[in-house]
Amino acid sequence: MPCGPRREDLWNIAPTLAGVGARLSPEQLRLRVADSTRVNPDTPMPAYYRTEGFNQVAAAFRGKPLLSAQQVEDVVAWLATLKEQQ
Repeated sequence: MPCGPRREDLWNIAPTLAGVGARLSPEQLRLRVADSTRVNPDTPMPAYYRTEGFNQVAAAFRGKPLLSAQQVEDVVAWLATLKEQQ
């Protein structure tokens, strides 16, 4: 009997992005990219624009978001184009 997760379950940690631009507004997408814990506190997705509330952050990275404001906007713009379900 195999031990551990099934191979097909290893990448199934988040919903598909297919059609996300049709399901969510740019504002909803931005919130999820910037700090998805505000929508779901148990999400495994990192907060790409939050700068506080983290543990064990290296000094060089304290107070700095993972993405700049422009990068967040670029991700949101791309996600908004994903209109079709696959």
